[in-house]
Amino acid sequence: MGDSRVPFSDIYLATEPYIKSVGQVRIGASGIGWKAAEGESEALQGVNIPGLSMPAGMLALQREDLRRLQWQRVARGYGLRIYTKSGTLHKLDGFTADDYEQLRDAVKRFFSGLTLEVRDISFKGWNWGKTDFEGSDMSFRVENRPMFDLPMAYVSNTNLANKNEVSIEFQAPRNSGKGTKRKGAPDELVEVRFYVPGTIATGSTVPAVKDNDDDENMSVDGEKSDNDDEVSAASAFHEAIKNAADLGQVSGDSIVQFPEILCLTPRGRYSIDMFSNFLRLRGKTYDYKIPYDNVQRLFLVSKPDELHMMFIVGLNPPIRQGQTRYPYLVLQFVRDEEVAIDLNLEADEDAKRKTEAAKLRNHYDEPLYRIVATVFKAMTDKRLIEGGGFGGYHGSQGIKASLKANEGTLYPLDKGFLFAPKPAHYIPHSEISSIVFSRVDASSSNKMRTFDLKFNMHGAQDYQFVSINREEHATLEEYMTNHGIKMLSELNETTAVSYKGMDADDDDESDEDVTPATLLGAGGGGAAALNASVGAMGLNSDEDESEDEDFVAGSESDVPEEYDENYESPDDAEE
Repeated sequence: MGDSRVPFSDIYLATEPYIKSVGQVRIGASGIGWKAAEGESEALQGVNIPGLSMPAGMLALQREDLRRLQWQRVARGYGLRIYTKSGTLHKLDGFTADDYEQLRDAVKRFFSGLTLEVRDISFKGWNWGKTDFEGSDMSFRVENRPMFDLPMAYVSNTNLANKNEVSIEFQAPRNSGKGTKRKGAPDELVEVRFYVPGTIATGSTVPAVKDNDDDENMSVDGEKSDNDDEVSAASAFHEAIKNAADLGQVSGDSIVQFPEILCLTPRGRYSIDMFSNFLRLRGKTYDYKIPYDNVQRLFLVSKPDELHMMFIVGLNPPIRQGQTRYPYLVLQFVRDEEVAIDLNLEADEDAKRKTEAAKLRNHYDEPLYRIVATVFKAMTDKRLIEGGGFGGYHGSQGIKASLKANEGTLYPLDKGFLFAPKPAHYIPHSEISSIVFSRVDASSSNKMRTFDLKFNMHGAQDYQFVSINREEHATLEEYMTNHGIKMLSELNETTAVSYKGMDADDDDESDEDVTPATLLGAGGGGAAALNASVGAMGLNSDEDESEDEDFVAGSESDVPEEYDENYESPDDAEE
């Protein structure tokens, strides 16, 4: 029987994207098998494909599990699409045009009741057509021929951009080989939008995608509809995407659900459903499916009012709302809010393994923010960075500051600075070249109550935080010294002279203090800086300065209507 199998060499396994593993396909009475060539199975490490056994790198599909076979043109020549009864779609690429007849005869010979269908791809280039769901993919069809497929397994979010427009956002593939960080990977589609006008009867199939804005009273087929029980065609399409992509309503067993959590960034209230490998963020308008691999950092800090706690989740890649990216989730909790929550620690095998390793309990009765932080830390396997090591002038974990026009709180942490809530930024100590304190040495006559803090970065964009309370200067300076961060004064950075005590509104007493000694100091080093500064301003430092001979008091160069309060215009004189 082994000799009766039909082999095909140099065939790629393309079930998951970004896999470059070639092998041999064999078709026999028992089913279809693919085995990686020698040395090619390493590319499959960490890949989760149903039916794939490791470390041999062998994919075995039994005859009784096959439902449909299709032949189509692909980037690597020709490919075989294999639909199984369990709902999985497998793809094998790399066939040549000459392999079609041999493959067709093999299917006819070994698989009674199945035929090798030819899937003709549409090359018209039209941007309107109909959609159809095949397995885990959505197919966009033009004149009943597929133009492209969208994998629903990688949909991270879908929303109604407006009443006739549906957007679909995609996340990066869950796995792209062992140790792959997606750096240097090819460009990929991150969002696509469909224009779906008209209405559709409740319970109808997925509507077509149009390219024109016909009469809104038209049904999806272009005919007038008298049915009062109708919904927007875009809404129906949106719901179909959510169902196919497993978004929106919770399906399956979750470990825990946190309802109606206040989110500062992005703004709104979201319900959080924690699963074994991902979390769902469900709001009124936007739904997100976020794999735990996308979580980079976790922070837990107290707001200056000491009444609220902020839990901040760093994401890469960030979630998106249209053109706006959100690399951080900022959740806010009432510090004294305590709840009792039960965890489903045996939702599945992955959940059981993770919860056991993190030593999570079945029941928690403590502040909500602490429960959320504990569960996130366990499921993402990330270190939780908490504030508390720094104490401000009033004992708070952070200091009030503004980044550009945004007011927030700057938290000095053990290994970096965190600014929250909007826009949230984390600045590691390792990326800071130096820190400059500005407007610190202003005299008491200026009554400056705040100062600025500038972060000079190593080859990156600098950050400047303004309107920091002057009382926080000493604690910040002590923090910089303890963490070995280089500090510069504004004078050292710009080689400018600080004119202490000079103010246009100062009284006679302050004028007496402005002497060369106060400007230059006891040493002679300030003279060069003063001369350079005065020269740059175009002034002459000599005392015997000649008067301006061009100036004549009351000359025509004066503008009376600007400077003379008793000036009368010709119109006033006539009156």
